[in-house]
Amino acid sequence: MLDYTKADWTKRAAGLTLRHQAFIGGKFVDAASGETFQSINPATDAVLADVAACGLEDVNRAVASGRAAFEAGVWSRTDPAHRKAVLLKLADLIRANLEEFALLDSLDMGKLVTDAATIDAPGSAHFFQWYAEAIDKIYDEVAPTAPGDLAIVSRVPLGVVGAVTPWNFPLDMATWKAAAALAAGNSVVLKPAEQSPLSALRLAELAVEAGVPDGVFNVVPGFGHTAGQALGLHMDVDCLAFTGSTAIGKKFMEYSGQSNLKQVWPETGGKSPNLVFADCENLDAAADMAAFGIFFNQGEVCSANSRLYVDRSIQAELVEKLIARAQGMQPGDPLDPASKMGAIVDRKQTEGVMKFVDAGKQTANLVAGGEQVQIGGKGCFVQPTIFDDVHHDDPLARDEIFGPVLSVIPFDKEEDAVRMANDSVYGLAASVWTDNLSRALRVSDRLMAGTVSVNTVDALSAMTPFGGMKQSGFGRDLSLHSFDKYTALKTTWIKYAT
Repeated sequence: MLDYTKADWTKRAAGLTLRHQAFIGGKFVDAASGETFQSINPATDAVLADVAACGLEDVNRAVASGRAAFEAGVWSRTDPAHRKAVLLKLADLIRANLEEFALLDSLDMGKLVTDAATIDAPGSAHFFQWYAEAIDKIYDEVAPTAPGDLAIVSRVPLGVVGAVTPWNFPLDMATWKAAAALAAGNSVVLKPAEQSPLSALRLAELAVEAGVPDGVFNVVPGFGHTAGQALGLHMDVDCLAFTGSTAIGKKFMEYSGQSNLKQVWPETGGKSPNLVFADCENLDAAADMAAFGIFFNQGEVCSANSRLYVDRSIQAELVEKLIARAQGMQPGDPLDPASKMGAIVDRKQTEGVMKFVDAGKQTANLVAGGEQVQIGGKGCFVQPTIFDDVHHDDPLARDEIFGPVLSVIPFDKEEDAVRMANDSVYGLAASVWTDNLSRALRVSDRLMAGTVSVNTVDALSAMTPFGGMKQSGFGRDLSLHSFDKYTALKTTWIKYAT
């Protein structure tokens, strides 16, 4: 796979079978209304499939299917070792179909197929494996009580978990929610982003093949204002896990209050700062990772390091290095292994990115990129773009752009850098570059972010929680802590004769 050519990937893409129906009760079914929406390849403008547009009736069917399976205990009350074996098999099935998953996400939302094949799809398999192996490592508790009393604190599944996931990492984000929720014994109703539903539908099919019982894992493709809202307002959904914009995260909080007070776990927007101090000796490494932190996945990353705060004394040198790296990361055909960036997910998102860029040309110093381009006369592509000397209050530095746009902001003192970094409604991630250990610890401690990466960017693993502070939400994915979202603590108190 690593030595595939563009022709190899193109040939394999032509042979794909695309699942386009909803997946409810272990079967592919049409939307009750019969309505569909088009899944469009943003790199070629080609229609990939007419996908079932699910609405309230479909969500009702999926939730009912999940509830019936949960109450029957075919998954929720099985031996943890059984759930472990099934999810390990699902991880193996994902690995056996890496090419297919990589192509589905690349075609559906424009990401580089090589990234999907080497990062996204293997990562999804790894996370399913990790949560499978964690199932039988989590113990209940016995509370200290007086003689004659036995108090057991158990961690129990909630029931039906709704998951609403974004389009930037379609397979991975579905996995981040579903793997932990399924491992805990819940049923899942997944609503993938309408821009990228294809890999989630294939994942559900493989889950049944692995041994997940019918009804335990359902997928309802559709729009946010229909399928998403129906999940958020549903009286029989016990938990809603969401990754997406802050505005929509707030809507799900409202839906909870309007319905059954279901738990809502939002992981929302970001505008992550990257602080580079003058005592960072390896500016080449800082430039490499700063470019990666904003241009990877076309900048369509919630934790993208889009604000670069740099000590004024090294600003010119670092910006020069960044310009060179941007010039070497021009967008191209996502199926071409030589391409360094792919396509923006759709025309609406492309237009939104370009509005920020065009406005920024009037307020800041454009030093790289700044243009929308096409490949072969088609597609949604934006050049890697760098603005220098951006004012901290400029929308370039305040708003989440969700595209390959970097704002460089100089500072003179450490306290100024920290103050500006924290002066944001978001608090998802941050990075610090320094060779001074005391500064690294001091600054990291003061930054209000869910993850602070020192001398790297956007560090994560299955072992550490991912999520934010402030209006980046309070949901946490990954690590054992994510089980907290999908389980309840239940006390069983027993009186016995002594």
